[in-house]
Amino acid sequence: MAYITLNKNNFFNNLDIITNQTKSKDKVAIVLKDNAYGHGLLEIALLAQKYGIKKAVVRSEIEAKKIEKFFEYILVLADYPSRANEKMRYTINDINSIQKFTKGTKVELKVDTGMHRNGIDMSELREAFLKIKEAGLNLEAIFMHHRSADELSSEWFWQNSNFKKIKYQAKELATEFGFEPLRFHSANSASILRTSDFDEDMARVGIAAYGCLDANEKLLPVLSLHADKISSRNVKKGQKIGYGGTKTVQKDCTVSNYNFGYADGFFRTLSNNFTTPDAKELVGRISMDNSSFISEDEKLLIFNDARVVAPLVGTISYEILTSLKADLKREIV
Repeated sequence: MAYITLNKNNFFNNLDIITNQTKSKDKVAIVLKDNAYGHGLLEIALLAQKYGIKKAVVRSEIEAKKIEKFFEYILVLADYPSRANEKMRYTINDINSIQKFTKGTKVELKVDTGMHRNGIDMSELREAFLKIKEAGLNLEAIFMHHRSADELSSEWFWQNSNFKKIKYQAKELATEFGFEPLRFHSANSASILRTSDFDEDMARVGIAAYGCLDANEKLLPVLSLHADKISSRNVKKGQKIGYGGTKTVQKDCTVSNYNFGYADGFFRTLSNNFTTPDAKELVGRISMDNSSFISEDEKLLIFNDARVVAPLVGTISYEILTSLKADLKREIV
């Protein structure tokens, strides 16, 4: 089976860059949803704790419970509480979902400032405060999500302007309904790195911490994918490789088969269209558990930067990383 290595120094380098923007480790919340973007939930939680990060963001309560011992604060983005917990905060994504939260739950209200995905409408702010109060919930924070922070357009400024209005209204409502003091957060990876005067309570950082935010050479990829050799054979010029015989070798060579494939999360669309960082050419179709390369190496580095692989598949680095199966061994180096 393929295996993954996680570069501790690169991870810490990325966190150094991020904390230089936030001015404090206490204002960084590491996003660990979906197996820490494929890096390994527990492995990254451990590294973040060692660095001094005290806050985390996850998708579900199941994820939150797994990392509870590592952090002082955990924000759950899309789930409901099964039990009271001092560390966990739960997101209100819709005004009609407020009644589903158990009385006494610590909640954070998401406001739609232009993403048009999750969050209450800006016009529903007062109504939401009223319903939260009536439900006996503990409102601690207001937040939003950027839709285009990684694009050089006016939309980042437009959403920030909308959130500024929400902050002003929310502070007044917090006084009226007894929810003071409220915290506010809006910055994701792309947003925090283009902010020169960060003044919010925290930034939610995912892809930048993992070193795969596009167009930023200072961020270093954390994850590398490797595979072990299963077998080798000498192949003659003109012979065809793999299912369907889709690759005809152009000269005599040694072709080795390695123990990873699309069942491990490596995209089949890369068949006959991929070369490793060490210039080993993939030949033939990627199989469920096997992939063939012109190579004699016992161990093969498949990739060490998801940003390089993503364009070959026609996707983004997020999908390359999160497609890697959770049962692959992950080792911190």
